[in-house]
Amino acid sequence: MKVRIALIGDYNPSAKAHEAIPHALTLACGADIEAQWDWLHTSTLTGERADQLAEYDGIWCVPASPYANMRGALKAIRFARETGRAFLGTCGGFQHAIMEYAEAVWEVAAAHAEVDVDAVEPVIAPLTCSLVEQSGELYFEPRSRLALIYGATTASEEYHCRYGLNPRHAARLASGALRIAARDGADEVRAVELDGDQFFIATLFQPERSAFSGRRHPLIRAFVVAAHDRVAA
Repeated sequence: MKVRIALIGDYNPSAKAHEAIPHALTLACGADIEAQWDWLHTSTLTGERADQLAEYDGIWCVPASPYANMRGALKAIRFARETGRAFLGTCGGFQHAIMEYAEAVWEVAAAHAEVDVDAVEPVIAPLTCSLVEQSGELYFEPRSRLALIYGATTASEEYHCRYGLNPRHAARLASGALRIAARDGADEVRAVELDGDQFFIATLFQPERSAFSGRRHPLIRAFVVAAHDRVAA
């Protein structure tokens, strides 16, 4: 059976991540998984849109924010989280996955400093050091799903971002279902995941860029497999 994946974001052919994602998915699928993916511009995500997203087995919230319709992106992430769809968020998808959870579970204002410059305590704030076109070392949390996927304790990944989780909110990830999955060398949060059986992982880095070197990325492969398993169940 064919796996259907929704790419949530505003497609821009000049964005490196957007160029990489179809290639990364093709590599991830390999010869054993047949998949179809559709770009869903956030401007089309009006209302709850459960009818539109229900046909998808996996939802990937992609880079290149701010989105045209931030509320639409947040609703798509909530739909994935609440219905058990396989979810992957990268870069802007990481930021908005945390915002959705902050709003729904922490019950705090889901403010992003890039679009709400007057926010007193934004959930997403400017990084201490910009990570535009940078790479860096990651350190996975022991026993995290992400560590299991990589089969390692560390890895090096590429970034293209200026915003991340406000460190003042990081302590909230010490309890509850959404947990830290990876940090960088300065102990800043670089990936989160949901506890339990659901595949729900968000990374500030962009694993899709591995496609430029022709490498099948273990995280994207795991995402595709999780979506496939939902179809097969």
